[in-house]
Amino acid sequence: MEAMKVWMMAMATLVAVCATAERETLRFNEGWSFARFGAMPDGTEKAEPQGVEKAAFDDSAWRMLNVPHDWGIEGPFRAELPNQTGKLPWAGIGWYRKTFDVPASDSGKKVFIDFDGAMSDSTVWLNGEYVGEWPYGYSSFRLELTPFLKPGQENTLAVRLDNKPESSRWYPGGGIYRNVRLVKTAKTHVAHWGVFVSTPVVSSDCATVQVRAEIDGAYDKVVHEIVETGKTGQGTTCRLSIDFPRRWDLDSPNLYTLKTTVFSGGEAVDEVETPFGIRTLSYSADGFFLNGKKVRMNGVCQHHDLGPLGAAVNTRALERQIEILQEMGCNAIRTAHNPPSPELLDLCDRMGMLVQVEAFDCWGKGKASNDYSRHFPEWHEKDLRAMIKRDRNHPCVVMWSTGNEIREQGNKAGHAISQRLTDIAHDEDPTRLVTAGCNNIKAGFNGFQKTVDLFGYNYKPHLYGEFRQKNPKQPFYGSETASTVSSRGEYFFPVSDEKHLGQGGHFQVSSFDLTAPPWANNPDVEFAAQDEYPWVFGEFVWTGFDYVGEPTPYNKDKTNLLNFSDPAERKRMEEELEKLGGNIPPRSSYFGIVDLCGFKKDRFYIYQARWRPELPMAHILPHWNWPERIGEGTPVHVYTSGDEAELFLNGKSLGKKVKGEYTYRLRWDDVVYQPGELKVVAYKNGKRWAENMTKTTGEAAKIELSADRKVIAADGQDLSFITVQVSDEDGRLVPRTHNLVTFSIEGPGEIIAVGNGDPTSHESFQALEHKVFNGLALVVVRSMTGDPGTIVVSAKSKELIAGRIELEAK
Repeated sequence: MEAMKVWMMAMATLVAVCATAERETLRFNEGWSFARFGAMPDGTEKAEPQGVEKAAFDDSAWRMLNVPHDWGIEGPFRAELPNQTGKLPWAGIGWYRKTFDVPASDSGKKVFIDFDGAMSDSTVWLNGEYVGEWPYGYSSFRLELTPFLKPGQENTLAVRLDNKPESSRWYPGGGIYRNVRLVKTAKTHVAHWGVFVSTPVVSSDCATVQVRAEIDGAYDKVVHEIVETGKTGQGTTCRLSIDFPRRWDLDSPNLYTLKTTVFSGGEAVDEVETPFGIRTLSYSADGFFLNGKKVRMNGVCQHHDLGPLGAAVNTRALERQIEILQEMGCNAIRTAHNPPSPELLDLCDRMGMLVQVEAFDCWGKGKASNDYSRHFPEWHEKDLRAMIKRDRNHPCVVMWSTGNEIREQGNKAGHAISQRLTDIAHDEDPTRLVTAGCNNIKAGFNGFQKTVDLFGYNYKPHLYGEFRQKNPKQPFYGSETASTVSSRGEYFFPVSDEKHLGQGGHFQVSSFDLTAPPWANNPDVEFAAQDEYPWVFGEFVWTGFDYVGEPTPYNKDKTNLLNFSDPAERKRMEEELEKLGGNIPPRSSYFGIVDLCGFKKDRFYIYQARWRPELPMAHILPHWNWPERIGEGTPVHVYTSGDEAELFLNGKSLGKKVKGEYTYRLRWDDVVYQPGELKVVAYKNGKRWAENMTKTTGEAAKIELSADRKVIAADGQDLSFITVQVSDEDGRLVPRTHNLVTFSIEGPGEIIAVGNGDPTSHESFQALEHKVFNGLALVVVRSMTGDPGTIVVSAKSKELIAGRIELEAK
């Protein structure tokens, strides 16, 4: 243990992310000692010792780990814990300690510690001295270590986190769950997030690049260079030009780099590189325009957890999510309801996604007893400015949101707060507009709408026309839409169009995509409103992926009542909450278009049909394994980008269906089930367009493994996501299977997470045994640092032929 600690400490000290002029940035993720106190994972209490912040404190018995780290996802699930926050033991006190050497040559330098996020109420000490604190778990922040540092000696950093219960409405995670860096600079240096780049004038021939820089310390001059063109300018503010600029756009997300060099005493003492993009944004009553072209935002809301991986950030896991969303036709993400990790925005810059960055889920009036409302008076300005300064150079960011469904929408004092937050955002970034997600019907008409630039309603498609009539010039969108709920691969009969029906046994929800909570709608309702009012510039569906916590319609969280301003609807919701009664098993959401493991639900295809109309596609639901329904009516729905389709059962036509106005799915409600082949042929403009088929399968015969990437980097961070499928002899997925599968791994890799997308499962995300859910499970494999080679993953289950796959770490 001690040898391992020394090695990890040395590696953490030596690995430099970058070093320019006198600036040095070290990755500070490796070699932390960790222990929990207070509320423990097993439900017991452990007293917090005194003096943990002192350098001499004995942490030799503590666990060694690397960050990012989420202690909550490690479990275990506990039935008595709140299901709205995932039934996981994330609440409690956590300490992280790290000992590192600082060379004597660092004497005279400025030294900082940068946290991209720590959940939550963080307090930091160096060598036993208080350095600072930052309570909001989603904020990135910097603290200066210089006054407490001992150059030429060993130094000990200690971080205390206090994750209070009742502090969140969803699973927040716990721990130093984002990246950490040690930054060393000269006394004169570019301030933290001190460079702001914008492009106020853009044409096909030339772009003007506006630079504003903040410098700490005395300097001779500041020089800015656009690396790709060699164009330079001087001063803390300057303008540069780029001839024939390559614009940042969704289809061509071109990026440039600005290099800022600070000179003092005749020498270059600091250098910072800032990626940026050249593009124009504008909004009007007619819509959103990117580079002068009208673009509809086909957006989703995303919580910050990564399913079985928890809240600990991983770049490849985020990239995979974006890849799946883009396959669906999604082009925008709302970071609900908090600032995201920097890695998400870096990826959206590179991959061509629009982002609404959101600050808060509440202001002064809270939604949970220990939520951000207790910090809002003192910290809201610091947190909002930090968010905007960090993220304002990302071309993917197209608007700021100051809050979601905040409770102050209905009073003048709240309007004043909203205006104040909008003014702060404009002060830090005059190039982007400000919005908020509003669920209060009155917010669009009582003056609140005038405190933001862009107005968004949550779940109010019936108000779109009235809003435009009373606010004819204000840009408008659906800030949170649909909230359809479903369980992947679950279908219940009879099929009802009543949105609050369709729930089945075992706490699952039917995947006919017609079920929604009382305040919400199925996708078809939202589509119809947007087609009726084409000036709506887009929507953000709740949600792209399932997430841990908030298992509506089995969510006992009473803040659901905040979604209702109508007393009768609120009373109905109260009655539904009362019906849930005692312990209920669900621990993750049903809202996702994609399940917790990244497997597509049927809903994926109704959005793909709408958002990618040029893609020939058709999708049938349900599956066709219903031996108990022979001779019974079994409705069939088809999602297609075509305009009509013909359905065949065992080669016999069941007739054509044609999309009418405001029709987004084709339905054959009277299909009499018989086993065999169900096939649909879709047409567009009278021509054959796409087809899809589902067959009754044979018995489960084998396990098949497939990887999203079979070659990964041997860097200790890259991941391969392996789909585990129960198949029949012909390799077809067998639905309604729940086999228990055992996993093993050989070679330079480790299994770091498993899952199956079942919202009711309490199986550990770290166990090497897991059931499949309706034929599928997921295994996540991580490489090892500097250890290339062949990785072999095996899966076995009783009475099934085992599966095996080889990966290569390079």
